Amino acid sequence: MHRTPLSPPPTAPISFAAACLRAVCYILLVAAFLQGIYYEALYLPARRSFAELGFTELCQSAVLSASALLLWTPSVRRELPTVSLLMLALIVASLIREQDYYLDRHLFDGAWQTLVTLVLLPCLTLALWRRRRFLDEFVAYGNSFSFGLFAAGFLVTYVFSRLYGRSAMWMAILEEHYLRTFKEAAEEITELLGYSLLLIAVIELVLLTRRWQQARALP
Repeated sequence: MHRTPLSPPPTAPISFAAACLRAVCYILLVAAFLQGIYYEALYLPARRSFAELGFTELCQSAVLSASALLLWTPSVRRELPTVSLLMLALIVASLIREQDYYLDRHLFDGAWQTLVTLVLLPCLTLALWRRRRFLDEFVAYGNSFSFGLFAAGFLVTYVFSRLYGRSAMWMAILEEHYLRTFKEAAEEITELLGYSLLLIAVIELVLLTRRWQQARALP
């Protein structure tokens, strides 16, 4: 059956001044996160193990929640409904995973795995069913700055942080000086960096879809 591809998005360039302003904001955001981690280690010795109620863990949940809310922005859902749905599924699944301690303790062991499956399976099924639409949307999104940031955030969070936080590697590096705190700090801080990149990518996506709509509205 012949399908009609989506119309390509209009050109929506970013001015140099706007790019510089956003770069400054993102630098300040990342710097604020790291300063918070520093204060957590300095003034909250009970949280130095990066426990569930520490700044780092709470910040991870806050960043993921903000990303999920931004993906519900009308312009995003209107312009890239299928792509944004998959992004939202990944973000929500990550947010659920960050609550594993509470879910396993207050619901049942393995609760977070069940909830993640209930989130991912329907979204993946819908994306597969609408795969032609997804491919058309991806053509529009794949060459954007937002996609590059999202891909980087995905690699940092789900690949690099997992490998970087391996106990065996830190035992090999620190030898007899090994403490689990080093391993926890390396993994959790790197994970927060990855989540921050995902948040910035979603912010850029919101701005991109709004520029598309503004460009279409021009005579």
